[in-house]
Amino acid sequence: MSYSEEVYASLAAKHAGEPEFLEAAKRVLKSIAPAVDANEELYRKNGLLERLTEPERIITFRVPWQDDSGKIHVNLGYRVQFNSAIGPYKGGLRFHPSVNQSILKFLGFEQVFKNSLTGLPIGGGKGGSDFDPKGKSDAEVMRFCQSFMTELYKYIGPDQDVPAGDIGVGGREIGYLYGQYKRITGQYQGVLTGKGLSFGGSLARPEATGYGLVYITEEMVRGAGKELAGKTVVISGSGNVAQYACRKAQELGAKVVTMSDSNGYIYDPDGIQLDVVLEIKQGHRGRIREYLEKVPTAQYFEGQKPWGVKCDIALPCATQNEISGKDAKTLIEHGCWCVAEGANMPSDADAVDAYEAARVSSGFLYMPGKAANAGGVAVSALEMSQNSERLSWTFEEVDGKLKEIMRGIYLKSSEAAERYGCPGDFVVGANIAGFEKVAEAMIAQGLV
Repeated sequence: MSYSEEVYASLAAKHAGEPEFLEAAKRVLKSIAPAVDANEELYRKNGLLERLTEPERIITFRVPWQDDSGKIHVNLGYRVQFNSAIGPYKGGLRFHPSVNQSILKFLGFEQVFKNSLTGLPIGGGKGGSDFDPKGKSDAEVMRFCQSFMTELYKYIGPDQDVPAGDIGVGGREIGYLYGQYKRITGQYQGVLTGKGLSFGGSLARPEATGYGLVYITEEMVRGAGKELAGKTVVISGSGNVAQYACRKAQELGAKVVTMSDSNGYIYDPDGIQLDVVLEIKQGHRGRIREYLEKVPTAQYFEGQKPWGVKCDIALPCATQNEISGKDAKTLIEHGCWCVAEGANMPSDADAVDAYEAARVSSGFLYMPGKAANAGGVAVSALEMSQNSERLSWTFEEVDGKLKEIMRGIYLKSSEAAERYGCPGDFVVGANIAGFEKVAEAMIAQGLV
C-alpha cells in the first residue's frame, strides 16, 4: 500500500461519517500520488500527508437569534481553519440548511490547494451555518449575522483568518457581519472580503469568480488550438458566478444557451438575454422560469438539469455533485469537449472518470473547480492588499490582475501535469501544483 493509500485508509476509519470530506480527500490524494511517490521518504519523515489532511482546528458554536415574531431559534456555526502554511486562513462562509462539518471540511481542504494555486499568500479555511436566509426578513438576517459574529470574531483577524461570502452570504450578510465585528472590536480592519465599495470592498469582486472561470477556459481552449468565439456554452446556475460567466463568455463571442436554478433550467437557442436574467435574479430574487415571460421563444424544463443540451463547452456554476457520471457521458455524446467548473466539486467521481476516459481517447478538456473558480478568492486576496495599503484600485487594474492570475493557474497546472507524465490532465496538474507549494512551506516550518 502506498503512502497516499495508507493515509486515506486512516482517514476513512476516523471520519466514516463525513462522506463529502472523504470524497475530496480521496480524489486529491489519488491525483497527487505521483508527486508523493517521488518524495515519499521526505514526506513520511515529516508526517506530511497526515498533517495536510487534518484541519489545524475546527470551531463549532451555537448561534441563538430571534425572529420577527419574538421566537428564539438556535443554529450551529462553524469555522474550519484548515491550513495556514502559506498565509492567513482564507475561505468563504456558507449559510444553507445543508451545511455540516463534513461539507465544510471538504470545502476547506479544497480551498488550501485553490488558494495556493493563485500564487498569493493565503491559507485555506471555510465556515458557515445551517441557517437559511431564504424567506427571512432583513431584520432577521441582521440579528442572525450579529449573533454569529459575536462568537466568530474571537477567531478571525486580518493576519489570522479572513472570511468571505459563499452560498447564502452575499453583500447584505457581509455588511451585517462586518458591522458587528467593528462594533465589538472597535477596529476598522480588512477582516472580511466581499465588502461594499463604500467600506473597503474591491471593484471587480462580484464579477471575479465568473470572469475568472471564463478567462481560464479561454486559456485552456486556446492551448488546444481552438477559439472560444463562436462556441455554444451551457451554464448551470443563475447566481453571481453564473451571471458573470455568462456575461464574459458572451463578450468573448461565445453563445450561452442555458441557465438554471434549483427548480429547472431555461434553454434559449438564440442565446441567453442576460439583462432579463439579472432583472429576475437581482431585481426581485425570482425564479428562472420567469425568463419565459419576457422571452417566449425560450423553453423551460422543470426539475431537470441542462446537461442534455448540445454544446461545445459546459460551465457548471451551481453546487457540488450536480453532474453525475450519466450526465457527463450525455454531455460528451452530445458533442461537449470541454468542462470547466465554476462551482466547488460539481462533478461527482463517476463524472470525473468519464472526463478522464474522454481525455485519453479524444483530448477532452476538464479544469477542476480548485483551479477554474479560483478567481473569487484571488480578488478577495487583492481586496486584502488594498485594505492593507488603504488604497482602492480601478476596475481595470483588478480585472487585469485577475486575468494574469488565471493564466498563471493554467500554466502551473499544465506544467505540473507535463512534469509528472500526464500532459493535459489538469486534475493532476492543479492538485500537484497547489500541493507542492504547501508541502514545501509545511516542511520548512517544522512540526506545527
